[in-house]
Amino acid sequence: MTLIKSISGIRGTIGGRAGDTLNPLDIVKFTSAYATIIRRTTKVTSNKIVVGRDARISGEMVKNVVCGTLMGMGFDVVNIGLASTPTTEIAVTMEGACGGIILTASHNPRMWNALKLLNEKGEFLNKAEGEEVLRIAEAEDFEYADVDHLGKYIEDDSYDQKHIDMVKNLELVDVEAIKARKFKVAFDAVNSVGGIILPKLFDQLGVEYTGMFTEPTGDFQHNPEPLEKNLGDIKALMQKGEHDIAFVVDPDVDRLALFCEDGTMYGEEYTLVTVADYILQHTPGNTVSNLSSTRALRDVTRKYAGCEYNAAAVGEVNVVTKMRETNAVIGGEGNGGVIYPAAHSGRDALVGIALILTYLAKKGMTTSELRATYPPYQIAKNRIDLTPETDVDAILAQVKEMYKDEEVNDIDGVKIDFPDKWVHLRKSNTEPIIRVYSEAATMEEADEIGKKIMDVVYSMAK
Repeated sequence: MTLIKSISGIRGTIGGRAGDTLNPLDIVKFTSAYATIIRRTTKVTSNKIVVGRDARISGEMVKNVVCGTLMGMGFDVVNIGLASTPTTEIAVTMEGACGGIILTASHNPRMWNALKLLNEKGEFLNKAEGEEVLRIAEAEDFEYADVDHLGKYIEDDSYDQKHIDMVKNLELVDVEAIKARKFKVAFDAVNSVGGIILPKLFDQLGVEYTGMFTEPTGDFQHNPEPLEKNLGDIKALMQKGEHDIAFVVDPDVDRLALFCEDGTMYGEEYTLVTVADYILQHTPGNTVSNLSSTRALRDVTRKYAGCEYNAAAVGEVNVVTKMRETNAVIGGEGNGGVIYPAAHSGRDALVGIALILTYLAKKGMTTSELRATYPPYQIAKNRIDLTPETDVDAILAQVKEMYKDEEVNDIDGVKIDFPDKWVHLRKSNTEPIIRVYSEAATMEEADEIGKKIMDVVYSMAK
């Protein structure tokens, strides 16, 4: 069983001994530490903290512990119930709250849960804030409210509709064009909150739909990470040729993968690429993705005069920071995470769905025809296993020096850009391993260049 504490939150498997798993005692400590730093740093005077959760089996238990702890710390809790991560993020700002906690382990299996921590902007805490939460939790450096200053508890189930209204009202979402196209779509909600909010969205977009795994039981019927190897059921449905497109979300609905009308997977790397292509045609500007995302976003960005692509370190908070620095009009991550600042600064599958349906409606293309307009790249993923004694930083520095004549980026590990391919080496913060991502025109070429660099690393490690 596992408990992982990091600057982005706390996650772990349910059950077991305190300190080893995600259990009530550790949830109380971590929530108390979060409330302490929010009390110190917030400029908002509302005294509210929003709590939303995905449909995990453990969600009710974790929600009760978190809400009670926040009240004990003197905060008023606005519980929005079963809600996606982006819904919770926008609820923070709409409520004028001090922050928010999302109870979700994202794409992890059913026995996991997690606390993801938001600031008053509905965005994830930065590195310094996350480190301070860890320090406060470890030191148990928090103080609870007295009986006259305990927080209040409020339930509000209106935020799904507020989220959908926000999406429909985006300038580049054309609801009438979507309705006129009379799309038939399929979707896989993996037994979580997508099964609640996506039918509402499709109904209001005038889309005919077929849902799979829509009951929000938390008992996921397949591995919840939206990768092709886990999506045999929706793929088989699409191969029947009765739908125009399929959408697949993870349990907290911040990642979006697509299938074409013939059952081929669109490629989750290309969700962001497609949205960016549409956005840049109407609002030219800069784009951002993380270093491990496809080069196709850079290629698409450079099609448009005056538009520039920038890479960020891996992690949503890093992408959002780089987007602000560069005034990006669209950005995100290659895992199907679309961040559209005109909506809000968080990954949002609903925003992605509405923009892609609008673009398809206006282009008059099939999904596979649209996919064929983008550069064909393939990403291979490998890992280098080292010993605890290995100086990983020294090895990465040697790799950087060896390839100094190529285009090298070292803001997050070492990424080497060759003219027609790239390799990104990232060290793990928890294990003596280096993750290796490589991209080329074919999977064989991507795997080949990745393993070539892996051999270099292994020779250095000796």
